[in-house]
Amino acid sequence: MKAWLQAAVLCCFSAQAWAADMALEKIEVSTELVAIERGVDAMMNDCHSCHSMKYIKYRDLAGLGIGKQKLDAWRGDQPVDAPLLAQIAENDAVQAYGKAPPDLSLMVQARDGGADYVYSYLVGYYVTPEGMPGNHVYPATRMPDVLGIAGATAQRGEIQGRARDIVSFLSWAADPHQAERIRLGYYVIAYLLVLTTLLYAVKRQIWARLNRVE
Repeated sequence: MKAWLQAAVLCCFSAQAWAADMALEKIEVSTELVAIERGVDAMMNDCHSCHSMKYIKYRDLAGLGIGKQKLDAWRGDQPVDAPLLAQIAENDAVQAYGKAPPDLSLMVQARDGGADYVYSYLVGYYVTPEGMPGNHVYPATRMPDVLGIAGATAQRGEIQGRARDIVSFLSWAADPHQAERIRLGYYVIAYLLVLTTLLYAVKRQIWARLNRVE
């Protein structure tokens, strides 16, 4: 094997090992509506030009409480039931980045580490000594540092907050009916408790009658 090919293979395996061994930052995903709405704004401004969310429709964003004026500006002439498709054509994205950027609808569920991985990736950019961008979590990434975290000092906390909001929105997008299921679960548990209480009362009445007969 030629020396340059050996070096290339070594670099590839080193990059994969680096990504696998990189400790992910632990975050608490916010389920508050205000944080998710901020995440929608950040997603549409920073990510939507290249990334699609084919399982989320503009109507879903309206259900979150996003204002009609803002929603209309985002969707343009698309119907309200249209999915959030990337603004860049797939062929153009392939020419620019080597492959089409992944759909973000289920990204939080698709990656090991979930929300921690996505957040660590967004804030994991840095600038190499040669002045080139790099990412600690996924060194082979082609995505630019859209949040501008690399080299940021005074604004780093603000950028990290923006990344948390994006992850909160992506977590909601991966399971938009979670809150509804939780609310329904409370109703089901309450119903079962009431039913159990009533059945227990009926049982006591039946056994009381049987005892009197004996």
